Amino acid sequence: MSSMMPDWSLLPEELLHFISQNVENCFDGVHARSVCTSWRSNIPFPSCLLRTSYSLPTFAQFPLENKGSCTLEKIPLFLFRVKSPPPAAATSPCEYFLGGIRRDESEHLMELPSPLQCSVKVNIPGNDPALLNVLDCQIFPLGHQCRMIGWDLEEWRTTNYRGVAFLPLNNGEFIVLLNFTKSLFMSRSDEMRWIQLKKFSDASCEEIVPFRGKFYGTILNRDLFVIDPYSLDVTSLTPLQPLRSVKYLVPSGNDDELFLVEKILPPTGVLDFCRFACRVSKLDDEAGKWVEVSDVGGRVLFIGYPGNVSFCGKELPDGCGLSGDSLLCTGGPGNVTYSYKYGVNTGREEDDLNFWRRFSGENRVTIINTSPVVALQVER
Repeated sequence: MSSMMPDWSLLPEELLHFISQNVENCFDGVHARSVCTSWRSNIPFPSCLLRTSYSLPTFAQFPLENKGSCTLEKIPLFLFRVKSPPPAAATSPCEYFLGGIRRDESEHLMELPSPLQCSVKVNIPGNDPALLNVLDCQIFPLGHQCRMIGWDLEEWRTTNYRGVAFLPLNNGEFIVLLNFTKSLFMSRSDEMRWIQLKKFSDASCEEIVPFRGKFYGTILNRDLFVIDPYSLDVTSLTPLQPLRSVKYLVPSGNDDELFLVEKILPPTGVLDFCRFACRVSKLDDEAGKWVEVSDVGGRVLFIGYPGNVSFCGKELPDGCGLSGDSLLCTGGPGNVTYSYKYGVNTGREEDDLNFWRRFSGENRVTIINTSPVVALQVER
């Protein structure tokens, strides 16, 4: 029987080249590289799985003095849904992992068999690193996460550093915006110097995201704003019907959509996390306004860790614990949460159906870990 198995290492080089040119999914490229040594040497590692680094200028003074080099790193994020084998598929919880991915360059791995290329090492504090076979997973891209490396992060925390936003331009140029809550600093790659933006609010800046050539952000006083990176003009972008809410910006795809999720605060000031309602809007950037929506195009929006991200849930199979057009908060409080859906009938007359609410008919989600990998178990 073994003599009848094809030896893929003997495939003509022209056919191997044809295969390498027609691999569309990045993890298909990983799978192809695991076939044998010749395939691995002829098929390049997918560039979209590599962490991209960009050199940034140093600070000579405020917010902190640093004479060393500084680098911004873009980390590709993915969601892995572990496919449970039958009969466990009907009873065991569904497992999901969200996080960044990188090549493991450890020397001791170089001599392991090539199928290691089909594995992702999952690091969860308190547990030994585990190898997750991507052949047994359904994988969804979540975009990128940006982080600063090369500077003392403990020192950065004393300066109220909140995050960084990266805006790509044409011809490989880019703009970086640093958020120090009440001070914003911008740098263009063709100038390599920091410019402090003029203060436009007394409240702290919570988050900033890039979208279609501009920066969008939220302020602690529950306002929203947009920054033109060329004129440096700052414009308010508050929804037409303001609500007392905590606001989250969720980008989707490659500048496909920008969603605004508002977690509405009760007028009494008493927080009941089981009865939170949300309003979801998407940006009409041409009209410069938010448009309230009752669906998110089949997507699943994650709020919290490892950042506000989304993916298309239309390919999720039935019975996997999650479904499209839903919100999932991974930022607490506690380690148990549920999906939010639009128009949920809670049975209470005072609960308006025109909001997104906790959907008890959906499965309970247990948050096992949040850093550096988000690990979720979803009951069936």
